[in-house]
Amino acid sequence: MDFKSSDTITGPRAEDHLPHTAQAAVKIVIVGGFGVGKTTMVGSVSEIRPLTTEETMTQAGIGVDDNYGSETKTATTVAMDFGRISITEQLVLYLFGTPGQERFWFLWNGLFEGALGAVVLIDTRRLEVSFDVIGRLEERGVPFVVAINDFPDAPRYPVEDLRAALDLSEEIPIVKCDARRRASSRDVLMTLMRFLHSLAMSRARA
Repeated sequence: MDFKSSDTITGPRAEDHLPHTAQAAVKIVIVGGFGVGKTTMVGSVSEIRPLTTEETMTQAGIGVDDNYGSETKTATTVAMDFGRISITEQLVLYLFGTPGQERFWFLWNGLFEGALGAVVLIDTRRLEVSFDVIGRLEERGVPFVVAINDFPDAPRYPVEDLRAALDLSEEIPIVKCDARRRASSRDVLMTLMRFLHSLAMSRARA
């Protein structure tokens, strides 16, 4: 489930420029284990040509990276994916996709800096990969929502079973999505923004 971008970049296109109506920009991080669809989500929803740092997978990952369910994957993100989406005429989200292979997780700290929130993408075939991901977000105090990416051969579980398995509080939204579809990915981001708004309102009332 990889998003392929154009091989040749000839310069900025008209749609690459920030809308003149934009008044606020928010940094959002897309996180998850290896092969869960982070690059795909950024690519499907971005209104600009996404920046990717994918490299061909090498022998270095054998015995280190868990590629169950992603055996046909031939490229992997080694630094980040970057995209942009305008949620409204005034609000723009900058999207940063993290590398999924564990040996590149040391890059996450820099990507988390200044992030208002995060989307945790999950593959139900490999739930255990998500434990460390969620733990890192909780340690840094980054609010997040969980998005279950709909792989064709992935088992389906009730949301409450997933919440229990991931040890998530009731307030954290869990949604299902297809990272290949722009509308579905946008819905995930809207869920995150509503969640962040509710947290801000709760703090204001406290």
